[in-house]
Amino acid sequence: MPRSKKALRLPTLEEVAAQAGVSRATVSRVVNEVGTVDPALVAKVRAAIAQVGYSPNLAARALMTNRTDLVALVAHEPDTRVFSDPFFAGIVRGVSQELRLAKLRMVLMMIQSPEDLDQFNAYLRAGHVDGVLLISEHGSNPISSHAEEAGLPIVMGGRPFDSSDITFVDNDNRGGAELAAARLVSLGRQRIATIAGPLDMSAGVDRLEGFRRGVGDRFDETLVEHGDFTLKGGADAARRLLDRHPDVDGIFVASDLMALGVLPVLREAGLRVPEDVAVVGFDDIELATYADPPLTTVRQHTRDQGRLMVRTLLALLGRELPTEDERLVDGTQSLVNPVELVVRQSG
Repeated sequence: MPRSKKALRLPTLEEVAAQAGVSRATVSRVVNEVGTVDPALVAKVRAAIAQVGYSPNLAARALMTNRTDLVALVAHEPDTRVFSDPFFAGIVRGVSQELRLAKLRMVLMMIQSPEDLDQFNAYLRAGHVDGVLLISEHGSNPISSHAEEAGLPIVMGGRPFDSSDITFVDNDNRGGAELAAARLVSLGRQRIATIAGPLDMSAGVDRLEGFRRGVGDRFDETLVEHGDFTLKGGADAARRLLDRHPDVDGIFVASDLMALGVLPVLREAGLRVPEDVAVVGFDDIELATYADPPLTTVRQHTRDQGRLMVRTLLALLGRELPTEDERLVDGTQSLVNPVELVVRQSG
C-alpha cells in the first residue's frame, strides 16, 4: 500500500519562544512590530525565527496590526499595454525595489472594463491593501476617486487629470516637450509638427502644451496629430500627418514607442532622417539607442518615479522610509522629477 503523505507542519510561536528563551507574547510583539521591545530581545527573537524557519500568519498579523503590508499598483490599461510598454516596466521596477526595502508586498491590478472596476472597488473596501499607487489614469474614466472613497491613501504616477488634490509624482512633461521643440527650432526646421499623446491623459496634455511653448509663434494646429503612446498609434498618426503636410521637416513625437513607429513611415515616404525630417522623442527607452537612426529624445527617470511614489505613500501611511531622499518632505508634497534632452542622430 502507498504510504500516506504527512501534512506539512509549520513552526509555531511557542517553538520560536522556546528557542529564543523568551515569552510567546514577546515573540508576538516582535513579529507584529507592535509595542516597545528591547533591541537585544528583538535580535534574539529574529535569530530564533530564522533558526526554526517560522513564517508569520499574514491574515492574523493583519487583524492584530490593522495593516496588511500590501500595496496595490493599479494601471488603467489593458495587460497587453502594461507588459509591452517600457514606461510601465520602469515604474514597476522602481516600485518593487522600494517596497522590497520597506518589507511590503505588491499586487498588480489592471483595469480594463466595468467588471474590473467593480472587482477593484470590492477589493479595496474589503481592506486587503494599505494604500494604492495609480498609474496611467484617463480623465474620461478616472478611478482615483474609488480609492479615496474606500478611505485609502493614494499616490498617482503622473499629475491628476483634473484639479484634484491627490498627491502625485510626475516627470516634467511640459519642460521636456519644450526642450524637444526648442531642439527642432535650433536645427533651423521650419515646418515643425508634433504627434501628441491622448488628451484624456495629463502626460498627453502637458507634452502638447510644452511643445506649443517651445515652438512659440510657429505653432500651427494643423501640424498636430494624436497617437495613443503605442508603435501602431505613432505610425498611423505619421501617415495622417504626411497626407496633410508632406513638407514637414521636424517632428516632436510624444513617446519613444510612437517615434519608433514614425521612423519607418518616413522611410516609406522617401524621407531621410534627419536630413529631410528631424525627429525627437520622449522617454529615452532602451530601444531608442537601437533605432535607425538612434533617437534624439527626452530622458525621464521612470524607475526613480516608481521609487518616489512608494516613499510618498509610506509617508502618507506614517511608515518609516527605507531610504532617504531630500526631495521628500512629507506625504502631502507632490513631486516633479527633472528631465533632460539626449541628443543622438535623429535630430
